[in-house]
Amino acid sequence: MIKTRSGREQALAEREQLFIEATRQQLCNEGLLGIQMAAIARSCNFATGTLYHHFASKEDLLIAVCSELTATRREYFQRVADSSLSTRDKMLGFAVAYALFAQHHPEHFRLEQYIMTEVVWLAASTHRREQLMEATQPIGRMVEGVVREAMDNGELKSHGKAPLAFSIGQWAMTMGMHTLIHAEGILDMYALNDPYRMLLRHIQLQLNAQQWQPLADDAFDDAALDKKVKALCDALFSDFCDGKSGCLNLDGGTGCS
Repeated sequence: MIKTRSGREQALAEREQLFIEATRQQLCNEGLLGIQMAAIARSCNFATGTLYHHFASKEDLLIAVCSELTATRREYFQRVADSSLSTRDKMLGFAVAYALFAQHHPEHFRLEQYIMTEVVWLAASTHRREQLMEATQPIGRMVEGVVREAMDNGELKSHGKAPLAFSIGQWAMTMGMHTLIHAEGILDMYALNDPYRMLLRHIQLQLNAQQWQPLADDAFDDAALDKKVKALCDALFSDFCDGKSGCLNLDGGTGCS
């Protein structure tokens, strides 16, 4: 039996969505440090107390926004998971999807990095933390499915390890690189001007180290890597990229959309 929402429940859900959208817009306009609960409530023509009725704290509100944006990120990953690419190319494709999403929606990555800090994460309610984990779980399942497929196909040896143990390093490298990219000046100080290319090169090296077949002939061949990334973008994300050549800017750079 399908449970339908009452009129009051529907109104509450619509109001919560209104607050989330207003917060996302303020993130783009003012940045994380500019988020003010009173200003968000005012922009939606509600009292601040009404906003707190939905979200017990600013941390809860920000996690709710991140959960909402995660649905868009899942769309990028789903395209990779549903493709006919080899399992190895899918793993690289997930990294491309992550980087593309970061360039198209940089406010999400800044927000995600912020809420994952211990001080913010622990200040949020259990309900909102669980909401975010539930929203991100399908992405993990997509990656897990690709690793299982590679094992089943004989393209990757399991060594008695769980599938996600083979992708955790790629996830950590990706999150770490985005942290460095958004820390303005850090990479420039060391003249590391092509962060996304470096990230994808290191992922190719890691996949080679895992003996994930077929091995990349030369993970340091940037021309070959650029060609591979362009092919992935053209095959999977051409409609997301407004006809831009190569789609992903391998030299970094972000904007707010």
